[in-house]
Amino acid sequence: MTPVPRTWGLRFWLITVAAVAAILVTASLGRWQLSRAAQKQELQSLLDQRAALPPIDNQQLRGHAGEADGVQDLIHRAVLLQGRWVPEHTVYLDNRQMQGRPGFFVLTPLRLEGSDAVVLVQRGWVPRNFQDRQQLPLVQTAPGVVQLAGRIAPPPSRLYEFQGADSSQGSSRIRQNLDLTAFRTETGLALMNLSVLQAGPASEGLQRDWPVIGAGVDKHYGYAFQWFGLSGLIAILYVWFQLVRRFLRPRPRPLA
Repeated sequence: MTPVPRTWGLRFWLITVAAVAAILVTASLGRWQLSRAAQKQELQSLLDQRAALPPIDNQQLRGHAGEADGVQDLIHRAVLLQGRWVPEHTVYLDNRQMQGRPGFFVLTPLRLEGSDAVVLVQRGWVPRNFQDRQQLPLVQTAPGVVQLAGRIAPPPSRLYEFQGADSSQGSSRIRQNLDLTAFRTETGLALMNLSVLQAGPASEGLQRDWPVIGAGVDKHYGYAFQWFGLSGLIAILYVWFQLVRRFLRPRPRPLA
C-alpha cells in the first residue's frame, strides 16, 4: 500500500501568505519603534547636556533670545534671573493638573533687571475653588527685585477651547489658553518668545511638582517589544497549526 500524500491546497497558501505578511508588517513596526527610540535617545542626551550646563543670567538670556535660532537652543537650560514681577498681568490658566488634581497654572511676567525685556514665568500650580469658580486663589507676589531659579520652556501648551468660552477672553484673568503674540499686544510688554518654568519647593501659595524632563525612550522600547512579540507569536502559531499539526495528524488509510 502506498501512503496518501498530503495536499497543499488553496486554503493553506492563503494562510501562508497572510501569516508572512503579518510577520513582515509587525517586524517592520518593531524596527520603526527601535529607530524612534534611537532618535529619542539622542534627544535625551541633548536634554541631559543642557541641564548640566551652568545657569543662564539676564544678559545671556537676552543675547541668546535675540538670535535667529537662539530660543530653540535654550529650551530646558537652567536660568538664574533677577527682575521685578508685573503682577497686574498675572494670568490663571484653567483646567491644568498637578498630581492628578485640577486647578490653575499661574503665569506672571517678569521684567528683567536692567532692561525692558520681559519673560513670562510659569510660577506654579494652585487648586481651584469649585464652590466659586470665578474666585482667584491667593498667590503672594513679592515686590521689588527678586531672584528666580528655573529652566527655559516653550510657551504653555494649549488645551481644547470652546468657541465663545468666557475663560478665553483677553480681558479675563482666568483663561483656557494663552497666545504669547496676542498677550504681547494686549499688555504692551516686550515679551520674549519663550517662558521660564520656576523651580524650587512650594512657596507663595504655589506648588511646583513639574513633570521630570524626558524624551520618552522607554515607551518606544516597550512598543517595539510588543510588535516583535506579536510577530513571533504569529510565526509560532503558523508553524504549529499549519506545519506541525499537519504532520502529526493521523494519516487516513488508503482504500483497498
